[in-house]
Amino acid sequence: MRGNLAAGGKGVAQPLSEADKKIAAAIGPTLRDRGLLLVGIDVIGDTLTEINVTSPTCFQEITQQTGFDVARVFVDALERALAA
Repeated sequence: MRGNLAAGGKGVAQPLSEADKKIAAAIGPTLRDRGLLLVGIDVIGDTLTEINVTSPTCFQEITQQTGFDVARVFVDALERALAA
């Protein structure tokens, strides 16, 4: 089984679990305070295993699988942040 996209793994879009939301709420403020506007997190089960700050992935996979335009939402948020 491959878990890394670059090694042949497959990204599958899923709704966020309550554990995912709890992790995001716990680390989000610190990441924001450090000026990080876009990060990816890897979660296995209910455990945060990695924070990707240089190459968050899966914009394409999420958009293709759900129709939710992740890149557009990010660019809109970035433009709002720069205008403030």
